[in-house]
Amino acid sequence: MPVAIVTDSTASLPPEVAAEHGITVVPLKVVIGSQVFDEGSEGATPEMVAAALKQWTPVSTSRPTPLALGHAYEAAARAGATEVVSIHLSGDMSGTFESAQLAARDASIPVIPVDSRQVGVATGYAALSAAEAVAAGASAEEAATAARERAAASSSFFYVDTLEYLRRGGRIGAAAALLGGALAVKPLLKIEDGRVESLERVRTSARALARLEELAVEAAGERAADVCVAHLASPDRAGQLTARLTVRLAANLEGREAWCGELGAVLGAHVGPGMLAVCVAPRP
Repeated sequence: MPVAIVTDSTASLPPEVAAEHGITVVPLKVVIGSQVFDEGSEGATPEMVAAALKQWTPVSTSRPTPLALGHAYEAAARAGATEVVSIHLSGDMSGTFESAQLAARDASIPVIPVDSRQVGVATGYAALSAAEAVAAGASAEEAATAARERAAASSSFFYVDTLEYLRRGGRIGAAAALLGGALAVKPLLKIEDGRVESLERVRTSARALARLEELAVEAAGERAADVCVAHLASPDRAGQLTARLTVRLAANLEGREAWCGELGAVLGAHVGPGMLAVCVAPRP
């Protein structure tokens, strides 16, 4: 392909899906205790992060360096690409987009960095839309536009057992975290213009599960859409939610399967065990 698509590991694309669409995935870093790993099955896994958090082992994350992204761009050029579209999680949540901008300046071929203003699989769906556009003959600019539009149309909602992990990572204010703990509520959150925003609070995890289902159905409306349920150390609840959404959104899915999987290690480090999320991405 003359236009290569690059994204990062927080996009949560199954490896076989990324390979099928020719998407290059650059890993973020996870630091567990004193050890540094690439995010992925050969490095930091969700299970490792969940176990470390439960044991109060320090866990942090870091963006890929401009050099790492630059290597991906040059590999694409050697493979015959004449342009690159590089699609990443929200610049308000990570410095990955900034690394892409820096790497683009020194690349031997033009690179268009895209800030998806999303996290998780919503970024992945944006990368898939860009790849599908390229496969249909789109230019790099058109593919970047497709990615931005898909990300902007997507809705990401999630539930956490505690706001403490988001507070530690600086993704939510200390006052909000303390309030949530004091009231013993279950926070429902959303991604709004690239940031974590409070949506509502419920009293039980069962109610949180029901609300995530309703929010996903409302977000889908009458449109064809892709749907993904993600979790960290909560497979049973994720399976229940996926099964219900598969039935309720059957018309929207148009025969496709709703994805269900464990959240990646990087995002998992910031939300903690018990997290449950749903992403609804209307199809172009």
